[in-house]
Amino acid sequence: MSGRTGQPPVLALVGPTAAGKTAAAFALADRRPVALISLDSAMVYRGMDIGTAKPSAAELARHPHALVDIRDPAEAYSVAEFLADADAAVRAALDAGRLPVLVGGTMLYLRAFREGLASLPTVDSTVRAALEREAEARGLAALHDELGQRDPVAAAGIHPNNPQRLLRALEVLRATGRPISAWWAAQAGTDVGQRLGVALRVVALVPDDRAALHARIAARFDAMLAAGFLDEVIALRARGDLHGGLPSMRAVGYRQAWRYLEGQTSSSEFREQGIVATRQLARRQLTWLRSWGWVETATDTPERLARRLATDPQLEFC
Repeated sequence: MSGRTGQPPVLALVGPTAAGKTAAAFALADRRPVALISLDSAMVYRGMDIGTAKPSAAELARHPHALVDIRDPAEAYSVAEFLADADAAVRAALDAGRLPVLVGGTMLYLRAFREGLASLPTVDSTVRAALEREAEARGLAALHDELGQRDPVAAAGIHPNNPQRLLRALEVLRATGRPISAWWAAQAGTDVGQRLGVALRVVALVPDDRAALHARIAARFDAMLAAGFLDEVIALRARGDLHGGLPSMRAVGYRQAWRYLEGQTSSSEFREQGIVATRQLARRQLTWLRSWGWVETATDTPERLARRLATDPQLEFC
């Protein structure tokens, strides 16, 4: 029940948005027994189907995914919760004699799964509330500069326009006086091999033609609009308990749709902003992947990659 390392293999099939990860996963699942586990922070939410490019109900019936449709959009879903759920899904797959295959593009999830998470302190909500007010008054760039002065290690790994991670780092620093990077450094012994006793292999499907990827991103966004993406967001807004500040509604596409429906942008501006935001997401994903020496890059088509992985001896699972 193990590959060449003597440990059961786990595959992570990742890459930038619109690269063809889902197609590759489906093609692999058609060739060998696997258990698909979503590695996507937006697909966890019910009712967010079109804008997340979630597999259809028919596709999910044929190729079930763990960690899809497990939260209401009004609820938060932390990286720690993902890690616990993903570990449980991997254990269940191994018990069933299937190759666990994590599929998606949320790189923070991938890093947490591979490296584990530090046990971070609980912080009083008033600290976060004060930081949110500062972000409104001073801007995220000023807060990122502050983090850079007080915790340069954390600042180097947090994008200035990522408020969730930026404010988390600052609230830990202000509440405890200890940089969050020091808490991260204390996470030794939590990597996936030690937690689960498995050998993780990460394969990134990365198109070698950036212009072609951008064209696919634009075509997919237009296809989402044609499929009723705006109607989906209108229905979410009509619930009355959601707002643009929730993690679910800050997802790429949804944030731009929310602003359009509030009258802040025109129809053409909404479309352009949605496509640009998706391209920026793909660029960030590629930046993560290029910075990790443990990621294997593949420029195959999804079908060709699936054929290759289906018979790869490193993924043998008897």
